[in-house]
Formats: sequence, structure tokens, C-alpha cells
Amino acid sequence: MKPRHTHLTSECIAVSDVLARVGDKWSVLVVTRLGGGPMRFNELRRSVSGISQRMLTLTLRGLERDGLVTRTVFPTIPPRVDYELTALGRDLLKPVSALGEWAIHNQSKIARAREQFDGMAKKAPASERLHARLNGLVQAVRRN
Repeated sequence: MKPRHTHLTSECIAVSDVLARVGDKWSVLVVTRLGGGPMRFNELRRSVSGISQRMLTLTLRGLERDGLVTRTVFPTIPPRVDYELTALGRDLLKPVSALGEWAIHNQSKIARAREQFDGMAKKAPASERLHARLNGLVQAVRRN
């Protein structure tokens, strides 16, 4: 059975494109850190635990390309480079912060749900798990 909607509307493509940028973990962390004001590259790298120099560079370039971050080079020796949120980036900070607060507030509930789910999956025999998975696929196909 073929899905009825095989093409994406231009709105879906645009939303997917934007969410791919602002939804990745490094972008979220960088935007959050820059919410406190301008930062230099190494200062930013130290404040984002686990990010490599290359990943921070790529993330900052992507955020700059999308108009969320500005890069200012000061003509000193050695050159000083600051990164700062644009007005659009500061606007993004609001929903990103809200999502972060929601995650912190609900992390114990999510952990309990995962434990419960994983416990049930381990208790069921393999044939039952396969049957349940196939049943779910059949239902999904019928809905489409």
C-alpha cells in the first residue's frame, strides 16, 4: 500500500531545514551560552562541554550563515574574535530555554518511562516482541 502524501510541501521543507539547524545539540548549547553575551571562541569552547574545536567552528559557521550569530573580528595582535547572538538568535533563545527547562523538569519522568518500557521489552519473549513490532507496522500502513 502506497502512502497518500509522498511529497513535502514547501512549508514542511522550510520547517525541517530550520529545525535541522536549531535542533541539533551543539547549536542549542552554543545559543544558550551566547545568551549571556558575547564570547570569544576559546571561552565558548571551554563552556560547551565535550565539543571539539572543529565541531564548534562548524556550528558557529552554520549559526552565522542562518543569521543567528554574528562574528566580529577586532584588529589587535593577535586578532580577537567575538561571537554574539543577533536579534534573531536572541529570539530563538526563548523557545530553546523553555525546552531546556522542560527537559530538566521532566527528566526523572522520562527516565522512569524508559526504565518501564525497557523492563517490559526484556520480559516479553522474542516472538512476542516481533509480533508486536509487525502489528505496529501493519497498523501504521493501514493509517496511511
